[in-house]
Amino acid sequence: MVLAAIQSRVRSSTAYRQLSDQVRYTRQGISDNVPTIPGLPYAYISPFFILFGVFLLFPTLYTLYLSFFNYVGVSNDILLQIQAGPLTVSIPAIANLEFVGLSHYERLIFRDSLFHTSLFNTSFIFLVQVPLMVGLGLATALVLDSKFIRAKGLFRTLIALPVATGLVAYSTIFLLLFNDQVGLINYALVQLGLSPVAWLGSAWGARITLVIAVTWRWLGYNMIILLAGLQTVPQQLYEAAEIDGASRWQKFRYVTLPQLRPVLLFVVVSSTIGTFQIFSEPYVITGGGPSNATITIVQYIYNQAFLQLNLGYASAVSVILVLIVSAMSIVQIHYGGDQDA
Repeated sequence: MVLAAIQSRVRSSTAYRQLSDQVRYTRQGISDNVPTIPGLPYAYISPFFILFGVFLLFPTLYTLYLSFFNYVGVSNDILLQIQAGPLTVSIPAIANLEFVGLSHYERLIFRDSLFHTSLFNTSFIFLVQVPLMVGLGLATALVLDSKFIRAKGLFRTLIALPVATGLVAYSTIFLLLFNDQVGLINYALVQLGLSPVAWLGSAWGARITLVIAVTWRWLGYNMIILLAGLQTVPQQLYEAAEIDGASRWQKFRYVTLPQLRPVLLFVVVSSTIGTFQIFSEPYVITGGGPSNATITIVQYIYNQAFLQLNLGYASAVSVILVLIVSAMSIVQIHYGGDQDA
């Protein structure tokens, strides 16, 4: 309080005001004399556009371009040569390509059974895992948002902790937990007098294992987002509903869900995109097996591009994946967004 009183006395003095006015006038004079550089604001924002163009826009367009070609090998040809005085800039061709038109798309849509299998596996994980994860995330958020729960911070931290776990690390843990011979899950089932389950040795068991693993990791992430949305719902709405005699279910249906609609839409769309991009879990836990029962679209793209060097075909599969995810996101936003907007 003494320091605040001294500051107030100093700032109200005549000398301080005169000095402050002099500094302000001097600064304005300097600003008026500084020359204006045309296009300077664009120079400040140019790093974003440069990085965006190099690392996102160009790879996206080149992937679309590459999907119409067969990759033959590395090229030593010069694609473009720019002469600027004594300086010559040569841009080499990235690869030797053979134009095939739409044959890649015709093959993967009508004749590639392994792509169809990967699409089925990814769709199965999406149809089971996304509703399960969103539903459990919403239920967990509702419980942690209630008034009768103590130590909320501890429970929130424990549930959200798997998000910070490395993909390969937690996938390896689930590989050990669900191992058919020495896994902890089957050991617990045997101790309870039940028969062991071929988690990784059967097609449906491996798919269910992936669903459990992905749900375990991303449940806390969705719970945090939904919990943040719940805490923004005005309490006056619940009070008005109680005055009208609404039950808990009616308050949840007519107050909570409508207010939480944008947050739920974000969670569903982001979960959809993430599920169709799943790679690490099937790669580490099941390896795409047994008999390609858990191979996903992204894993199939990886095999085509980096194991078989079919870069053109892998690019076509990538384009189809982008179209599928974009179409599903558009449908979800259309039916789940604000109908009055």
